[in-house]
Amino acid sequence: MEKYGGSEYSHASVAKRIIDMECRLTQIGIRVTSEEEHDYINKKAEGLMIFYAQDIYNNTRWHKEAIDSLNDNVYLTIDLDGLDPSIMPSTGTPVPGGLGWYETLNFLRKVYEAKRVVGLDVMELQPIPGNEAPNFLAADLIYKNIGFLKKHSGQGKSVT
Repeated sequence: MEKYGGSEYSHASVAKRIIDMECRLTQIGIRVTSEEEHDYINKKAEGLMIFYAQDIYNNTRWHKEAIDSLNDNVYLTIDLDGLDPSIMPSTGTPVPGGLGWYETLNFLRKVYEAKRVVGLDVMELQPIPGNEAPNFLAADLIYKNIGFLKKHSGQGKSVT
């Protein structure tokens, strides 16, 4: 999205800014796009690879293609909105049909095995008072990534 809320530097415009910097961007688990985003994607935005949730549900055939689309050095941004609201309701946009816990970990493990992860952020946690489970999920997701990094740091193996 070019701008959101009048700002080109809004959280909703980060992907566009990355593409503007001529960096490759791979997005996984997308379920909803605005009309503006849809039009941009359909023009075959250079350097943008999208794996829609409905196309990747319950299979792993897309893993190799997604990992091959990444540079050797990878920065991961994990938007908790990408997870299904049945396990992560504490987001600003809890859209049904998101990724599950084990399928997310399975894919992330493969990224760490094949690429050099140079940074990570986890975003969009919007705690719900009285429901601590999503907060623990977010923390555990970070811990899992630290474990993957420690185990696979710098290995850069190919994905099978």
